[in-house]
Amino acid sequence: MADETMVGTVSDYFSHLGVAGIDLIDSLKKGDRIHIEGHTTDLAQTVESMQIDREEVAAAGAGQSVGIKVLERVRPGDRVFIIA
Repeated sequence: MADETMVGTVSDYFSHLGVAGIDLIDSLKKGDRIHIEGHTTDLAQTVESMQIDREEVAAAGAGQSVGIKVLERVRPGDRVFIIA
C-alpha cells in the first residue's frame, strides 16, 4: 500500500452539491491524490476542484477549511490523507 499522510478531517458534507468540507492540518493542492477513510467511508480520488468561501483555489494550508468535490458521500469525522 502507498504511503499516506493525514491532511485533515471532514467537517461537513453537502449532498446537493457533492462537496465535502474539510478542515486542514497540512497543505493540500489540486492534483493531489487523496484517500478519505471513516467507519463506513473508503474513497480514493484526485482533487480536481477546491474552494475557500466559494472561490476556486489551487492550494490551501494548515488551519484553512476547504470544499472539494467528491465522488461519493463522506461523513463528518472521516479522515483525509494524501497518497504519496
